[in-house]
Amino acid sequence: MQKRYLGKSGLKVSALGLGCMGLSQGYWPATDTRQAIALIRAAVERGVTFFDIAEVYGPYLNEDVVGKALKPLRDRVVIATKFGFNIGNDNKQQMLNSRPEHIREAVEGSLRRLKTDVIDLFYQHRVDPDVPIEDVAGTVKDLIAEGKVKHFGLLEAGAQTVRRAHAIQPVTALQSEYSLWWREPEQEILPLLKELGVGFVPFSPLGRGFLTGTIKAETTFAESDFRKTVPRFSADALKANEKLVILLTELAAERHTTPAQIALAWLMAQKPWIVPIPGTTKLHRLEENLAATEIILTPADLQKITQALETVNIVGERYPAALQAHVGR
Repeated sequence: MQKRYLGKSGLKVSALGLGCMGLSQGYWPATDTRQAIALIRAAVERGVTFFDIAEVYGPYLNEDVVGKALKPLRDRVVIATKFGFNIGNDNKQQMLNSRPEHIREAVEGSLRRLKTDVIDLFYQHRVDPDVPIEDVAGTVKDLIAEGKVKHFGLLEAGAQTVRRAHAIQPVTALQSEYSLWWREPEQEILPLLKELGVGFVPFSPLGRGFLTGTIKAETTFAESDFRKTVPRFSADALKANEKLVILLTELAAERHTTPAQIALAWLMAQKPWIVPIPGTTKLHRLEENLAATEIILTPADLQKITQALETVNIVGERYPAALQAHVGR
């Protein structure tokens, strides 16, 4: 497995990480613990060293299962987790909370569940409008000084927020959605990260499964599946966005690969400090994704994709209205 550095931080990770949210949340039911542990350890054996989780996934289930899976392999991996939400007594009510005292509570809980004495990369899960980002960065800076955290990250933060945080405590990585069907980061974020030397970690690099070509306009989602509430996954939007999948399928056929592999290879070709974190619950999909690291798209390939994308108008919002407030900037 190839390795990449997240910006200028010195944090070296596998060129492709594993997003673990889907093991515990979003696409219910949660994966059986034994199966989840087996998948995580299989990823390590195949060269994955970068694992992305959060206390709120489950909640708490994700950190528990990843902690169990990686405890005997701790010296071989980089674990990234997140803080920034209150979790209600029913484990469902979630409200933004990045107050310094809450961050300190969160780090202790994460360390305990992950069965480790240090968190490699600690992200603010969403920007909290009620807490100055300088206070957040300052708190994580203190945690780094105390040896409980190694690196600071932000998630879905806007350019000015990143700049302000970076001035207090260098930001190692920004995580945001980025893929062939969500390219907003190209406008302001990628140029800023290059300027500051910050790594970029795209989540949903396969468009929550859409870019694999396995989701059609007639696809139905279970009531417990997050995608059922997402406007971009309505039947009309899926039909309208089908043109993008057709393009990917044609490119994949030319290269004797899969649409998912082309989508991941395209992302990794954008910048050497981009590390996508596709998630999966299936070993064969994990292996398919990892094979994308061996695909080198030529300048001609990339130009062809760019030209084709100019003809595709993506339809549908990426979050339901109720969650827009959590996107953060």
